Amino acid sequence: MVDQAHDGAAGVEAVVRAKPDVVLMDLRMPGVDGITAIEHIGKLASPPVMVVLTTFDADQYVLRALRAGASGFLVKSTRPEDLIGLVRVAAEGHTVLSPAAARRLIAASADSQPAKDKARKLVSQLTERDTEVLACLGEGLSNAQIAGRLYLSEATVKGYVSRMLDKLGLANRTQAGLLAHEAGLVQR
Repeated sequence: MVDQAHDGAAGVEAVVRAKPDVVLMDLRMPGVDGITAIEHIGKLASPPVMVVLTTFDADQYVLRALRAGASGFLVKSTRPEDLIGLVRVAAEGHTVLSPAAARRLIAASADSQPAKDKARKLVSQLTERDTEVLACLGEGLSNAQIAGRLYLSEATVKGYVSRMLDKLGLANRTQAGLLAHEAGLVQR
């Protein structure tokens, strides 16, 4: 089912009503903005994958959207055929970022000492294996790729990822990948 909404509040209502697998969310809308809507949708029992699709890719928007629960951040200038493919990739559980958003995300995570300290403290509560899986998520690896690298089954990796997200209070793999970068688990 496809639906659309004119503002963030209507977007949340549409998600509750239609129960989509994927949501494309703009950031600047009248009334409730996209980031607030993403936060509300993320609190639903079974939230859909959320990808920001916007003309605004400034640093503060990329980080805020991903921390709010978005699994990706794309700009509206993305070619339609590329956009379709990227939405499918996001629906499969992967992070999708426009090239500019990826550069901004890496630069921002490298520059914030408080974020690094907070990330390292969170990561310190993980087991060694959890930390290895988290580092792989930071590299953008799929469950199959993580399984191959760490000599585990895909089902085992899926269990590690699920428990780790719960343990860290994270909404999705994208937030885990961001945490891995902020904690210094990923070599640039």
